[in-house]
Amino acid sequence: MRIRRRSISQVLLAIVFLLGNSWPVFAGAPTEQIRSAINQGVEVLKNTKLDSKKQKAGAVDRLREIVFPLFDFREMAKRSLGPYWRRISSQQQDQFVTAFTELLEKTYADKIDLYDGQKVAYTGESIDGNFAAVSTKVIGKDQSYSVDYKLQLEDGKWKIYDIVAENISLVNNYRAQFNHVLANSSFDDLMQRIKAKG
Repeated sequence: MRIRRRSISQVLLAIVFLLGNSWPVFAGAPTEQIRSAINQGVEVLKNTKLDSKKQKAGAVDRLREIVFPLFDFREMAKRSLGPYWRRISSQQQDQFVTAFTELLEKTYADKIDLYDGQKVAYTGESIDGNFAAVSTKVIGKDQSYSVDYKLQLEDGKWKIYDIVAENISLVNNYRAQFNHVLANSSFDDLMQRIKAKG
């Protein structure tokens, strides 16, 4: 299974940058939920030597506790699998969510040392019923790019179900690749490939 490494890396770096210094502009509920994690996460990153394997591993564990509650991994997995989601059993769905989450976590953890003090400027927020979007601009020393977080309201909390960096959707990117595998192989084969990368 080929993954567009550059685009996926860029989107996953957005998760890392989610924990960077932020410039508050908009202050609605979705933005505030993200900002509360930023305030905790930036302290972890500032106090960690990311070139130390031991400290990096500890930082990943702490950031997992901070960042992961912001995400609806089941919804992300469901959207990434597309129409095929309805063709598999509830047990297979649960297995897919677990494998997909582990894949994201490993890819994210591998990129965390690329954090170098980038700042995140909030540029907009929109809410439509139980759905919302928070628009940001990631600003680094040499480059900047847009990152939009797509959220939905779940049990009174806003949860991220997709990240779009420079118009590249994490969910859509994975869905295209998963559909390619499923068009030529079985669900079990897809699971084996995901687990091998996770």
